[in-house]
Amino acid sequence: MELNHVQEGEIAVITIKGNLDAATAPVAGNAIKKIMEEDCPRILLNLNDLEYLGSDGFRVILGAVKDIKRKKGKLVLCSLNQFVKEIFVVSGSESLIPIEDTIDSGIKQLGLN
Repeated sequence: MELNHVQEGEIAVITIKGNLDAATAPVAGNAIKKIMEEDCPRILLNLNDLEYLGSDGFRVILGAVKDIKRKKGKLVLCSLNQFVKEIFVVSGSESLIPIEDTIDSGIKQLGLN
């Protein structure tokens, strides 16, 4: 797994590549928490290059959503492949987490409050 982060004003764009599973979830979770601790109120998770999402990785994303909502922030997912998107749809989590098709539409979604 590879995790990259760029700051677009008040929005942190985090790109996750590879697999987010039991082996990589702790590293990703710690990295996302660190970014949130930098007082970043809006996070866009770009999952365009995420090939596999295991249950541990899924929990990391749900935990990040809960944490950022407590801070009155917002987290949006974008660019999910069909496999990853299906996990959020089947679990019913898409009603809790906004999912956008592109980075641009994700940034627009984060601009709304």
